[in-house]
Amino acid sequence: MVKIYLDPGHGGSDPGAQGNGLQEKTLTLDIAVRVRDILVNEYENVEVRMSRTGDVTVSLAQRTNDANSWGADYYLSIHINAGGGTGFESFRHTSAPTQTARYQSIIHPEIALESLFRDRGMKTANFHVLRETRMPALLTENGFIDHATDASRLQNASFRASIARGHVIGLEKAFQLRKKTNSNPRTLYRVQIGAFENGENAIQLARRAATSGFTTHIFQEDGLYKVQIGAFSIRENAEQLAQEARNKGYEVIIVQRNS
Repeated sequence: MVKIYLDPGHGGSDPGAQGNGLQEKTLTLDIAVRVRDILVNEYENVEVRMSRTGDVTVSLAQRTNDANSWGADYYLSIHINAGGGTGFESFRHTSAPTQTARYQSIIHPEIALESLFRDRGMKTANFHVLRETRMPALLTENGFIDHATDASRLQNASFRASIARGHVIGLEKAFQLRKKTNSNPRTLYRVQIGAFENGENAIQLARRAATSGFTTHIFQEDGLYKVQIGAFSIRENAEQLAQEARNKGYEVIIVQRNS
C-alpha cells in the first residue's frame, strides 16, 4: 500500500495568492481533490490523505505533523504561483536525499507535459513542508495567478483536470502504481490530431490546438506522444469534433480504444 499525502496550499483565513478574480486556496483544493479522486478510483493499493478537504485554516505545522504521524510515503503540496512570471515549477528541499530528487525528476515533467505550461524547471527551497516532513516531499507551483494567460487557463475546469492528471501520471510512474482492473471496459473514440516521437513537437501542436479553442491532452502510447482533443463513448460525437478540427486545418483520425 502506497500512502500519498496531498496538501492543497492555504485555506480558510489564508487565501494565498490572488489575481484575476481567483484565489489560490480555491484552485489548489480543486486540483488536489481531483488528484485524490483519480488515485482512489483508478488505482490499486493506494491510500490518500489530505491536509484539508474544505475551506479551513490549517497551519503548516499541523499539515506536516499530520503527514508524519500518518506515516505517509510521499508528501505532495499543491500551489499556484504569483509574482509576475508564467509557467510551472516544482521544489524539493535544499538538502533532500537522492530518492527525493529522483521522484521530482519523474513527476515534474509529467505535470509540465499535461498542463502545457512553460517549464520553469525543477528547483530546491527551504519551505516548511519540504523541511519538516519525514518522507520525500514535493511542492508544485502550477501557473501564475497574476498572469492573465495562466489565470485564464486556471479558470477552466478541464484545464485543472489536466493538471491533476499530470500529478497522477507522475505518481503512477514514480511509485509504479497499478491501475484497477475494469471488468466492464467501455469503448472510447479518441479524436487524435498528431503523434510524435519528440514530446516537444506534441507540446507545440497541443498549444496551437488550444489557441484554436480545443481542450487538449497529451499521452504516451506505443512509444509516441499523442495529441488528443477529445474522447467520446459515442462515435457520432467524435466525428463531429473531428470535422470541426479538419475545418480548422488539422489532420485528424478517430482511434477506438477500450478503457
